[in-house]
This record gives sequence, C-alpha cells and structure tokens, in this order.
Amino acid sequence: MWGYKAWVGELFPPRTPASEFLRLYSRRFLTVEGNTTFYSLPSPETIARWAQETPETFRFCPKVSREISHAPRLDTQKHATSIFVERMRGLGTRLGPIFLQLPPTFTPAHLPQLQAFLDNWPRDVRLAVEIRHADFFQATHEEALNNLLKTYNVARVMMDIRPLQTGSASEQRELLAQERKPGLPLHKTTTTDFTFLRYIGHPRKEVNEPFLHEWAKQLGQWHKQEQTLYVFCHCPNEEHSPEICVEFYQQLRKQIPLPPLAWQLAKADRSIEQPRLF
Repeated sequence: MWGYKAWVGELFPPRTPASEFLRLYSRRFLTVEGNTTFYSLPSPETIARWAQETPETFRFCPKVSREISHAPRLDTQKHATSIFVERMRGLGTRLGPIFLQLPPTFTPAHLPQLQAFLDNWPRDVRLAVEIRHADFFQATHEEALNNLLKTYNVARVMMDIRPLQTGSASEQRELLAQERKPGLPLHKTTTTDFTFLRYIGHPRKEVNEPFLHEWAKQLGQWHKQEQTLYVFCHCPNEEHSPEICVEFYQQLRKQIPLPPLAWQLAKADRSIEQPRLF
C-alpha cells in the first residue's frame, strides 16, 4: 500500500490528506506492490492519475486480479488477462513487473494451466509468480516449476515470513494470525533477470536485523549478476513497514553503491536544527 493514516506525522508530514499519499510515497520509495488491483480493476482515469502523480523513475507492481488468478481454471482466462494487462499498460514507463499470486489450491497437477497462461502472456510485460501450495517446495515439483518460469523469463516470488516465526510461542501465534500468510519454507532462487522479494517483517527491530543483513548480502550478490531487485517490506503492524524499508535500504547500501534516501537526509537535518528553534 502507499497510504496508511498512521504514517502521517512520520513518513508523511503532519496533516497530510489521503489525496497526497501516493504523490509523497513515490518520492520516498521507488516501487509499490499494487494490491488494490487484486480486488478490482481500476478505471483508465485512475491509472492515468497514478502515472501523473508519480516520478518517471517510480514503478508500480500490480497484482493480477483474483477473478483471473483464483478462477476455477487459470488457462481459460485469456480474454480477462488481456483486458487486465492492457489496463495496466496505461501506467506507461511506470509499470514494473506484474505479479500473479496463485491460491493454495493450485497444485503441481495444475502446472499445465500455468504453462498455457504464460504462453498467452505478452513478452514485453514482466511477470512474477507466487505459488502457495507446499508440494511446489518438494524437489521434483520445484524443478518443474522453476524450469517453466525460466523458459518464459518469469520471476518466482520469494516470501520470507521467518521473522514472524521468531520470538515466544504466543507472539508467533498472534503475528501469524494477524498476517494470515501460509507457513511455507523460504527457497532463495532466481529464474530470470529480476528478483521479486516479499519480506514480512517483525514489529521489533532487533528481530529483523539478522534477516535484513542476510538478505542484503544475498541481494548484493544477485545485483552483481545484473539482477534488478524488487523488494517489498510489510509488517502485521503496518506502522512499522516504512522503518523496515529504510533499514533494509541501509543494509543494502553496505553491499551496493546506492545513493542515500534524500528525504531521510532532510529528516536528519531537521532533527539537528530543531534545538535552535528554542
């Protein structure tokens, strides 16, 4: 998401109206996971407004509509997929990889449906696929999935929920219940020239630190292999998501020559100057 009321006063200036959330978010971060498109198809006017409000360097990564991804048969959604993709093309240069989140009921037996879907997918639009059935993490089925994605130059979405599985048993139960993410293992893998990582962070900074350090080293290696990195940070307590993003970025800067976040520098400057006002 790019708008959350609790971010006002921290990520956004005090009294920021909701109408300004996207414009300000896009000047603090470089991409967003577009979850809203999963629930309904935005109008062409809305898509045009999103493009107008964001810098040319910003990237939207929309989630494929659930009417497509969760249909009884994925391979029968050719027309609906065409409409969805054409609508997303309205973002122009701001369109990043689209991602297809398959339901837990999509098993290795349904892999031919995914192949038919990918065969229909336009080659000039990047795609990432997230699978949620445990059998895909078994060696034989995983190899078949990864080979299929490599054939079509499609990324495999990695989702890291390990931070939520850290801490006391009661804390783990509470966070996992809030998040409602499947308890699947993490397999670090790349199947094309970009990486798509969904990091589900813990509300406590000290829990995230070792995981972010580990990811920064791994992403640094992939970056050296000319991978483009798409990283999304989320937390069951959403107010912590921006700070997790910032900390992740700082860890990455130790591995990759990235510029500092300009808005973080400005925030630091204000905190230094603040005592002079009194």
